[in-house]
Amino acid sequence: MWRNPTFICAMSLTLAVVAWGMVDTLGLAAWASSTVDLLFRSRGWFVMLTTTFLLLGAIILAAGRAGRIRLGAEDERPEFSTFSWLVMMFAAGMGVGLLFYGVAEPVGHFLFFRNYQNAPEAASSALSLTVFHWGLHAWAIYGSCGLVIAYFGFRKNAPQLLSSPLRHVYGENVWTRGFGFVFDTLAVYATAIGLAGSMAMGVFQVQSGVARMLGLGETGLGLALGVFAVLCLASFLPLVRDLGSGMAKLSSLAILLTVGLMLYLLLAGPTGFIMSSVTEMLGNYASQVLPHGLQTYAFWEENVLKYFSDWTLNYMVWWLAWAPFVGVFIARISRGRTIREFLSGVLLAPTGFSLVWFGVLGSAGFYEAYFERFDPQIVVRDVNAATFALLESFPLAWLTSAATIAAAFLFIVTSVVSAAYVLAMFSSRGDTDPPTSMKLTWGVILAALGLVMIVTGSVDAVRAIIALSANPFIFIVLTLFVCLLRALRRDMNHHGEES
Repeated sequence: MWRNPTFICAMSLTLAVVAWGMVDTLGLAAWASSTVDLLFRSRGWFVMLTTTFLLLGAIILAAGRAGRIRLGAEDERPEFSTFSWLVMMFAAGMGVGLLFYGVAEPVGHFLFFRNYQNAPEAASSALSLTVFHWGLHAWAIYGSCGLVIAYFGFRKNAPQLLSSPLRHVYGENVWTRGFGFVFDTLAVYATAIGLAGSMAMGVFQVQSGVARMLGLGETGLGLALGVFAVLCLASFLPLVRDLGSGMAKLSSLAILLTVGLMLYLLLAGPTGFIMSSVTEMLGNYASQVLPHGLQTYAFWEENVLKYFSDWTLNYMVWWLAWAPFVGVFIARISRGRTIREFLSGVLLAPTGFSLVWFGVLGSAGFYEAYFERFDPQIVVRDVNAATFALLESFPLAWLTSAATIAAAFLFIVTSVVSAAYVLAMFSSRGDTDPPTSMKLTWGVILAALGLVMIVTGSVDAVRAIIALSANPFIFIVLTLFVCLLRALRRDMNHHGEES
């Protein structure tokens, strides 16, 4: 592996961030925040256009003739059951973020919109914005990248690298080799940074939950480092086992805990109110999803523009940062499925669950806040504790908090395992069964990066560092999707001539 230029360059970039973060944590966070702000101001419109284009492109491909194409040989069938496929995909793609932001994001948006709207309108707007961030646009980014990798890897027998589509469509030349090298290197770098940031956020939440359950008050960095150490140990065993026996079981358990938590809040809480809220939210989302995907708030005041950058644009590039990792992972577990089946599963199942999840937790938060059993200002004081604060207003808080901690921990482990697997693939020239030593190497590097993110102690700083690493992927993912469209058109024209 030490003779692989992509691995050497990507690891050097990653370790440079680790070193900077260790020496000057605050300096790294400040530089990332200011640079991201400048980039968002100059091309936020392009981010929104790109993500909406990917969504429309995915819908058209799934509904059209290309949807019948199988990702693999014509007689090939999927390796994993539909249930295992969906839960592994979902756990890798969003997992711990749902637990972290399930209450915090709708309530946080409500506090902001309350400055411009009355309470009912602010609550509706808060839920609409939240589900937009976690809905079809996010999974269109993942699905587009995953489909490109799966199509060229399983139909064209190309290495599962981001450079493969370029070389296949435009041939082997100095330009495709050069850009391909850049694509592969940045894919490894962005994946490592994005995963480490999410690992840190998960550790922050587990730390907050443990502290509240044990009544520890301010725990400082000590408890976070303890949680982080246990996480590293727990990730070791899945890394040395095959994908099916490791990821599938952990993902299934995490999803079952999450679904159980959601059903408990729905049934133990104001069920009628929550279901009415969810129903209204689904209608708003269906009618606003495409217009919202082109909303840039060009004529609003500075405060609104800043909020749009900090949330919507940050989310879109966050999904782009995870696109190589989640896309390649989804491709790896999707061999044998048709393009229509692939895109339908990737777009609809996770989006549907996300909508219901945020609808239930957000509505429960609004309801409990109205009756003063939940303080919405906790989102401002300690965003990590928002979910646990809501659970404390329900019976059996100790049990539901423990389940949340366990699910968050499992989601972090599955993300680390799947990311190490994908990074090892990239570093071994697209090998779908990378050596264990390579997976463990990346596990150690991810741990070092995660430690840097944890030391920052700031969720906002973590998000800024992730966004900075992801910005080049606005262009890379778009280029890959164009390569896919060109290759599909050639294939369908070729099959049309033969028939």
